[in-house]
Amino acid sequence: MLDTHTQLTVQSLFDIHHEKLGLEWIAGQQGGKHVIVPEEARVQAQEPGAAEVPTEPGGEHKTGKGTGQSLVGYLNLIHPHQIQILGSVELNYIEGLRDISRQDAIGQLFHHHPVAIIVADGNAVPVFLKRRCNENNTPLFSSPLPGHKLNDALHYYLANQFAEVVTMHGVFMEVTAIGVLITGPSGIGKSELALELISRGHRLVADDAPQFSRIAPEIINGSCPPALQDFLEVRGIGIINVRELFGDGAIKINKYLRLLVRLEPMDKERLVKIDRLEGTYKTRKVLDVEIPEITVPVTPGRNLAVLVECAARNHMLRTSGYNASEKFSELQQALIKPGER
Repeated sequence: MLDTHTQLTVQSLFDIHHEKLGLEWIAGQQGGKHVIVPEEARVQAQEPGAAEVPTEPGGEHKTGKGTGQSLVGYLNLIHPHQIQILGSVELNYIEGLRDISRQDAIGQLFHHHPVAIIVADGNAVPVFLKRRCNENNTPLFSSPLPGHKLNDALHYYLANQFAEVVTMHGVFMEVTAIGVLITGPSGIGKSELALELISRGHRLVADDAPQFSRIAPEIINGSCPPALQDFLEVRGIGIINVRELFGDGAIKINKYLRLLVRLEPMDKERLVKIDRLEGTYKTRKVLDVEIPEITVPVTPGRNLAVLVECAARNHMLRTSGYNASEKFSELQQALIKPGER
């Protein structure tokens, strides 16, 4: 069952991108209500016994053929895309076929019910393609842009549009150029820490309820809900507008999540149990992606802002292949071995 909030019509896609991508609507205007469907939902709908996928909100349904259709790509008659792009190579191929073969290829193209077709590279739109698009109510666009630019732009937009979104409690910030989500129990001091980090030149993405979506197999993108944009709640002061207080440079619209920092109160008994070499470094799954997590003990006298900066820098070193604890252990072993001989 599709979430109606994720439904995107071809008309909406055209309205959003026609200026940027130079799209001109050539034929099939009646198909503007066709719905572009998330790939996973279309695959499920095409399994035996699955519900049909709606082509229009509240309208008729069509059952797809074969395997699930990806969102956008160059002409593919075997594994079709929902939005088929025809560049110079594809048009030359179709027009070079014999009449019967061309009719078969076009018939196979429309048999899979593409939601839209785009003729790229500024090519003239073939008359037979206009006719078939009008007959099938399939939106047909043309664009002066190269096919690969259309493919990249639309794929990026649609991947973000349909990405699964989760909301996590905490403060999401850009610290030393990486996305860091600061979490911890209520009242532990997350917002105060964020305020100090902002005053040290780092940037706020979202306070309290940042939203995260997986836009690639290993990439989690974090952003701020519109209702919370620019605002930070600091206990004792109330709601502050970070942009108005610190300027535009203190705000970051979105950032990839690279590190989780959990603030946690600890007594002496728990502190002594922390690994002296590796610390509290572990991983946590966010949208099925393993994200490194560090627990920072909160005790009187600790400068949490400096600790978070250090954690971010140390994480950047680890991702580049340098592990301080391993290097330290190797050095100690090298010093011990001569004494053993």
